[in-house]
Amino acid sequence: MELSMFAKGIVLGLSIAAPVGPIGVLCIRRTLSKGMLNGFVSGLGTATADALYGCIAAFGVTAVSAFLLEQQFYLRLFGGAFLLYLGCSTFFSVPAETTGTTGNKGLAGAYISAFGLTVTNPMTILSFAAIFVGLGIGTTGGNYVLAGMLVFGVFVGSLLWWLFLSGMVNMLRTSLDQRSMGWINRLSGACIAGFGLWSLFNC
Repeated sequence: MELSMFAKGIVLGLSIAAPVGPIGVLCIRRTLSKGMLNGFVSGLGTATADALYGCIAAFGVTAVSAFLLEQQFYLRLFGGAFLLYLGCSTFFSVPAETTGTTGNKGLAGAYISAFGLTVTNPMTILSFAAIFVGLGIGTTGGNYVLAGMLVFGVFVGSLLWWLFLSGMVNMLRTSLDQRSMGWINRLSGACIAGFGLWSLFNC
């Protein structure tokens, strides 16, 4: 039963991570400009935030979930403003002279920024709560071992997606010149800023 729930969690993690959103665009851009490790670490930050919200929903931490939902206006405001800033800075950033080099600089910042952007979307907890109820794991009186396996599976599934995405995008890095990277910066910056504006308008 535990392995079955873990497998379901992996599928859920892949399903939650795969749709292209601001973090997906950010991961692609960071992989192209800074290397696969930087892009993957950004995904790791998102997977960690997803796992955190999954734990809150699965183990019935009602006080925390209620607080997050009550403060969703400010969380969305902060997340949207940060996305807007990140999008503008990406749009106007000057690409490196070469995209073929990789570096490990800024990994902590990549992780923290992706985690922060994901955790400022409290509606994620509602998605996890709905999923767990649908699978028969309620927030009260449920089987916490199965809930834990499901959350761990979601985390692993999300990581697998970010590993796949950053790995595939990394294969394109050496074929891009500085001019191409400039256009990628503008396109990804516009997309990220667009997500930020959407978040601000929906506060």
